[in-house]
Amino acid sequence: MNGHARELADGFDLEKLTPEFYADPYPTYRALRENAPVKRLPNGCYFLTRYDDLIAAYKNTKVFSSDKKKEFLPKYGNSLLYEHHTTSLVFNDPPAHTRVRRLIMGALSPRAIAGMEPDLIALVDSLLDRIETRDRFELIGDFASAIPVEVIGNLLDVPHDERQPLRDWSLAILGALEPVIGKDAFDRGNNAVKDFLAYLETLVERRRAKPGNPERDVLTRLIQGEDSGERLTAKELLHNCIFLLNAGHETTTNLIGNGLVTLTQNPDQKQRLIAHPELIKTAVEEMLRYESSNQLGNRMIVEETELGGIKMPAGTLVTLCIGAANRDPAQFPDPEGFDVARTPNRHLAFGTGAHQCAGMALARLEGAVAISRFLERFPNYALDSEPVRGGRVRFRGFLSVPCSISA
Repeated sequence: MNGHARELADGFDLEKLTPEFYADPYPTYRALRENAPVKRLPNGCYFLTRYDDLIAAYKNTKVFSSDKKKEFLPKYGNSLLYEHHTTSLVFNDPPAHTRVRRLIMGALSPRAIAGMEPDLIALVDSLLDRIETRDRFELIGDFASAIPVEVIGNLLDVPHDERQPLRDWSLAILGALEPVIGKDAFDRGNNAVKDFLAYLETLVERRRAKPGNPERDVLTRLIQGEDSGERLTAKELLHNCIFLLNAGHETTTNLIGNGLVTLTQNPDQKQRLIAHPELIKTAVEEMLRYESSNQLGNRMIVEETELGGIKMPAGTLVTLCIGAANRDPAQFPDPEGFDVARTPNRHLAFGTGAHQCAGMALARLEGAVAISRFLERFPNYALDSEPVRGGRVRFRGFLSVPCSISA
């Protein structure tokens, strides 16, 4: 095993991944953590797999920058994809990051999120009603992916009959964040940004003319800004609306899909959660740890630093492997085991520090409501055939999960 693990670690190249890796990256992550935790890849960037190293990078924003202009310019050129990914909240440093995050967090206050719960329950129940009329259903298309698109559509108050393209735009834009993309993926992502911006311009115009309630309508809140006079620029407003959809869409779809599939693979834990529905909050945290929706983060080193005894000069690109850190035995006892009551559980599925996910309270609520109500209605659900993975390394989830509701 040790020889095989060293081989996996030695041969690892983020730009040349195998089908086996896409199916199950965790043996490779374990091999890297044990044999090359600060791994220099053939392209010169470093790949980090230990929990403590990720914490150090997340917390030290002075040395580990989130600004992606230098990294993304060679990849995207002077394109709309470049403009989007260098304007959105997640790929910026303070002070721009602080200013935009404050406005978004104001719109996602605990009170605002608590106010979303009744509509979320009604949405989930209506999807479950539809599923109940059939013997077989598709877990992603019929359930998991329908929830975040509606929730974010409600947040931005997008009319229901205008929501249909949102999911495809989001998948195309996020697909362009994979480590290596071809011309087709680039074109799809770029066209999606163009179409999304054109749509948002008309939506913003309508909202300026007829504002909604800023307590519930995030778009109105972002247009009006803070009482202090803090406002987003026109470009920041549009790109951060796209960011809100993208950040909350695929990751939450994956949380629900990964969580329900993982329960089928751990029947004892599935029965435990059904018998003790009060465990849903710790169960959602364990689903986030065990199969992180977002597996990779990136930073650029702006001052020479040292990590794991390795010196890294300014200008070095670093990939933070959340999927590996979340199974680090130095932080999590029995890390390869799935335990719906695991506590403490300081996973990094939402990152940590200044860039911790702004929408994590909403994602947790969506996951808890969707999964608990699904289990209550369909305790005997089962996979109907082999699920199809999404074929992504950065965002881990399923394209399709055929299911039946009664075993």
